[in-house]
Amino acid sequence: MTPRPWTLPILLAQIAFGILAMALCLPSMPAWVDAFGVSTAQVQLTFAAYVAAFGVMQLFYGPWSDRHGRRPVLLAGLVLALAGSLLAALVTTIELLVLARGLQGAGTAAGVVVGRALVQDLYQGPDRTRIMAYVGMVMGVMPPLATLLGGQMHDRLGWASTFWLATGLALVLLCSVWWGLPRGARPTTAGPMPGMNLWHSYRQLARMPVYLWHVAVLSLTYASLYVFLSGAPVVLARHGIGASAVGWFVLCMTASYIAGSFLTSRWIHRLSGRELMTRGQWLALSGTGLMLLLAWLDVPVHWSMTVPLLLVGLGHGLLMPPTLAGTVGQIPALAGSAAAVAGLMQQVMGAAGSYSVGAFDPVSVGLLAALMLGFSVLALGSQWMLQWAQAQAGKPA
Repeated sequence: MTPRPWTLPILLAQIAFGILAMALCLPSMPAWVDAFGVSTAQVQLTFAAYVAAFGVMQLFYGPWSDRHGRRPVLLAGLVLALAGSLLAALVTTIELLVLARGLQGAGTAAGVVVGRALVQDLYQGPDRTRIMAYVGMVMGVMPPLATLLGGQMHDRLGWASTFWLATGLALVLLCSVWWGLPRGARPTTAGPMPGMNLWHSYRQLARMPVYLWHVAVLSLTYASLYVFLSGAPVVLARHGIGASAVGWFVLCMTASYIAGSFLTSRWIHRLSGRELMTRGQWLALSGTGLMLLLAWLDVPVHWSMTVPLLLVGLGHGLLMPPTLAGTVGQIPALAGSAAAVAGLMQQVMGAAGSYSVGAFDPVSVGLLAALMLGFSVLALGSQWMLQWAQAQAGKPA
């Protein structure tokens, strides 16, 4: 299948939709306590339902798309996301909202898995990493933009407006896939397709060290990122920095991440994926190490976090695109299954990173830096193991 001019925007929109739907309503969550007359813990279940369904369903969408083709699975997911978004906009109880958010997460998971798999199907060599760099830019910029947009809509139009927007976007994306994505959108392979059996697909991937070490690098890098995302608001609050200013610190890392992804899209034609990953690893290690040093020197939090985060974000921007490309490029016919496992492990290790912050009290800049540095060192070790596995398998970097 040859990509058409509008194929790339469709793919990026599908991947972005899952993140947007997750974050768009976050500013409204505190208001649901009074709106439904429930506890904060019950409101938190709406987010947990989305994340759980989003993660688990990826394991099914991957093999299904390998067997039945990308297009029908993506359409089915969008129908589910449309139903969940519409239900969320109309609910009158927290129980129905939890159900609606679960349907949303289950539906939007298809876009993340199938979108990445289609990058493998449609693009080759350096172009694949270049497209993954665009994916990285979208994934980096979407959470803060969605949160900002959701807050503005909540203040002006009410909390249900965010779900009406998600409903409209799901409908637009459904139409774009129906008319814009070729009906032959399935992986091409000779002979019987390995994805014919759900668990056979995963067993085959589990026997590939090169794939497993790519996933390890990816998920450990995400763990480092989630340490910052979960711990930064707590640290900043202890230094008298309000919630409205937290976004600026997140933006430092997001902006440099986008810059790193942009550099990857330009450098991939003259640098190998291994070289980009190595540069990214050392930038991330330098940033977390610098943060730890500045915290030890008791440098004010404005400087001890922002300057190192610029280095960390830039490093992740160089590291993630070739790593993402590596997770889906080992067995083309199993690209959907590979993307599913990688996506789930991102969330599992991200949750582990967040939990590691909560295990300590008090939370400080030095603690965040130490945890981020620890996960970054593990990611670097995984990359060394990846290079060894590639040498053993006779695969190019």
